[in-house]
Amino acid sequence: MSAAIELPLFPLDVVLFPGTALPLHIFETRYRQMIVDCVNKEMPIGIVLARPGSEYLREIPYLVGTMAEIRNLDQLPDGRYTLIAVGTSRFRIISQHREKPYLSGWVEPFEDVVEPLATLYSAHEQASTLFGEYLDMLLEAANENDLQMTLPEEPESLSYSVAYFLDIHNSIKQHLLELESTRERLHEEIVLLRREVPFMRQILSRDLPEERSMLN
Repeated sequence: MSAAIELPLFPLDVVLFPGTALPLHIFETRYRQMIVDCVNKEMPIGIVLARPGSEYLREIPYLVGTMAEIRNLDQLPDGRYTLIAVGTSRFRIISQHREKPYLSGWVEPFEDVVEPLATLYSAHEQASTLFGEYLDMLLEAANENDLQMTLPEEPESLSYSVAYFLDIHNSIKQHLLELESTRERLHEEIVLLRREVPFMRQILSRDLPEERSMLN
């Protein structure tokens, strides 16, 4: 994406990152139409976090979101859809309109600044080690010990995966999505992982507290 384009916007209570996948169940009429339009025009959808307190049918999105390809699309007998939204790249909304049943916007590319790989090596190694431990315990908590997950080798991709899987508030995820420095994102995630990994070790040694689930 090298210039501003018009994109259907899908405000949700979730933050999607490039390289991550989100299962979706589409049942509202306006979003069924959005899926039909995207498929017919072979275009992606824009996944954006809805701001807290947004009014139904008048959702207000944060301005930075993630473009997503529609995969594994399946239409159910009653007209609903199931699909997997796979994040590809970030964008910033420069204008919005509601000329269609769903929210649309003109968006422009939003990318990290270029940083020398040498400056990312230490943060990448620390984040990768901590995130590997975190995922192992996450799978153990879900009784999925046999599953194996391959961590991204590229620093920016790793930073997105960490942000997506961390059990943190959406406002923090959105903050991480809006950062323009891979190094800064990794450093902030290392701080979060250093807090979360010991916490998960603690809860795995006893029953998971009802008020906090690791699998949001």
